[in-house]
Amino acid sequence: MVSVTSVDGYEVSTDQDRLDVDLVFRFLSEESYWSPGVPRAVVARSIENSMCFGVYRGEDQVGFARIVTDKATFALVADVFILEPHRCKGLSKLLMREVMEHPDLAGLRRVLLLTSDAHSLYAEFGFTEIANAWRFMEVLDLDAYGPT
Repeated sequence: MVSVTSVDGYEVSTDQDRLDVDLVFRFLSEESYWSPGVPRAVVARSIENSMCFGVYRGEDQVGFARIVTDKATFALVADVFILEPHRCKGLSKLLMREVMEHPDLAGLRRVLLLTSDAHSLYAEFGFTEIANAWRFMEVLDLDAYGPT
């Protein structure tokens, strides 16, 4: 199901065919703090296997969010960004509202995300620090994409 919402000349869409994979790759590999050096093939595969939201001004993509989900019990919000020239216009809030209100993500028991710098944004959508963080475990390979 493709959803599209338009506000003030910007549009949020879940149409995978509209995504500019090269733009997402460039941002994630060159500008993000969370995935420097990520290979394009990894980005492409992650998009193919996730629920994605693009933010557009006309035909140009200006933002992105990727949701890893089973659409029944769990989702992980990842790779959320708005390009610099389009920030401070409420687009991250618009994007997150569309994510959190999407019918395929309704009624999930748990929605997670990781952030180093946007706690106040995500708090507006009900996110809090993990109450029982000791229950969570991870395998983290900081060298998975090679040296950065």
